[in-house]
Amino acid sequence: MCRPPGDPSAVVGEDRRVRGVDGLRVADPSIAPVALRAPTALDAMMIGEPATALIIGDGT
Repeated sequence: MCRPPGDPSAVVGEDRRVRGVDGLRVADPSIAPVALRAPTALDAMMIGEPATALIIGDGT
């Protein structure tokens, strides 16, 4: 599990970008700060859909 996005030592920021790596985003349940329930398909959609809006809105 990942640290919360506001944590300066987190690998992934609130915009789903991997810190220190240009052009890489993570948009799956691995970015959740706590273990999610199984199966994780719905969780993946709830994380991925807003990430899509971020990517389209950002143009990258």
